[in-house]
Amino acid sequence: MAINLNAKRSSAKKSSQEAMMRTLDWAYEKTLSGLPGQKNIHILVDDYLNKYKPDVAIRHLVNFQTTKAATSGFVTGFGGLTTMPVTIPANVTTVILFQMHMIAAIALIRGYDLDSDQTQTFVYATLAGTSVTDIMKKTGIVIGNKMALGAIKKVPSSVLTKINQAVGFRLVTKFGTTGSINLVKMVPIAGALVGGAFDTVTTRMIARLANHTFSETGIAIGDGTIISKEHLETTQK
Repeated sequence: MAINLNAKRSSAKKSSQEAMMRTLDWAYEKTLSGLPGQKNIHILVDDYLNKYKPDVAIRHLVNFQTTKAATSGFVTGFGGLTTMPVTIPANVTTVILFQMHMIAAIALIRGYDLDSDQTQTFVYATLAGTSVTDIMKKTGIVIGNKMALGAIKKVPSSVLTKINQAVGFRLVTKFGTTGSINLVKMVPIAGALVGGAFDTVTTRMIARLANHTFSETGIAIGDGTIISKEHLETTQK
């Protein structure tokens, strides 16, 4: 009986993790391709950079997006929600989409290529509210020694896949318990409108992490190592 129960729990966790990964990939694709009623992310970023210097643009972007989420509900600002994955609750999916859009915009303002596999992985890790180094330490993922990483200046694709999977599991844990997606702190949803209970503190924390991770010189993986932008451009899909 205990073996069967453990097997069921393991299966449920794997299923939830896979559902989360599908949601992350969907949200990232929509972040890049755009949604009805939303500006293309490149147009959005260009609008800010035409008015402000990068650091000021990021500050205004975060302030506007957070205020919008907290006061007016952000689901109505994202069109085409009927295409969202059905295996993750709509309120979780919209939070992921909103925060991912903000992280990607910060990365783009700093000059990162959003088509890079590595950029995508670091967007996912930032969404989980942590550094890639922290994820690797807690899941046993090994890139190699720091000197080797400094020499190649990039994370191998096989390691990126493991990091993405670890992020998916971390988000399942963040949004639910015992591997099941159930919301404890997330905002309620009524029809297509998410109200003002959105956690602005969490959003600002994630924005600060994104601002640190996607630095002007390169991606900070969390242990003092910087992966330069030009090396990210060599790992496109």
